[in-house]
Amino acid sequence: MTIEKKFNGESLTLLLIGRLDTTTSPDLEREIQESTKGIKSLTLDFKDLEYISSAGLRVVLGAQKLMSRQGQMNLINVPDAIKDIFEMTGFSEILNIE
Repeated sequence: MTIEKKFNGESLTLLLIGRLDTTTSPDLEREIQESTKGIKSLTLDFKDLEYISSAGLRVVLGAQKLMSRQGQMNLINVPDAIKDIFEMTGFSEILNIE
């Protein structure tokens, strides 16, 4: 998985490219921990995300918990297959999916 970052003041967008799974989820978790200091708005762009595993879901949930304390988090461009996973797991009730 590749992560592209775009800062805009107190906002950060992370474009996720590839697969978010057991192998790559620690990379996203580390990136979120390192890059969100002072950030009030985090956007995860799933436009080029092909797959998300339970390990990836755990990282997304952790990011939501972190950002609920310091601002907000949005998910954009979520493919239908991944939206289905969010709905089956109940994450669609917790996450702000645009």
